[in-house]
Amino acid sequence: MFRRLPDHHGEIVTLTFDDKPFTAMRGDSLAAALLAAGVTYLRTTPVSGAERGPYCMMGVCFECLVTVNGRSNRQACLVAVEEDMRVETQRGKASHPERTGR
Repeated sequence: MFRRLPDHHGEIVTLTFDDKPFTAMRGDSLAAALLAAGVTYLRTTPVSGAERGPYCMMGVCFECLVTVNGRSNRQACLVAVEEDMRVETQRGKASHPERTGR
């Protein structure tokens, strides 16, 4: 569905999404890298469990929420890819430990 322009070059890094390794280019947005890797959804909704994927790609819609290195509610379109990132599908509503003090 999505693919890179043939003249786009950069440093290749390895990261995981739901414990499956894949490669991406350092500095790309996480949402773009996941779409290029064939990932179609990044989160499920809290009420119905419907699958949601990146939509606006600029931080407005919040459809691309994921958990990155154990931290939930990260907008994948605003997070730059780095080596050894651990990314997970965000399932339903995530907690905010920094707000509750837990």
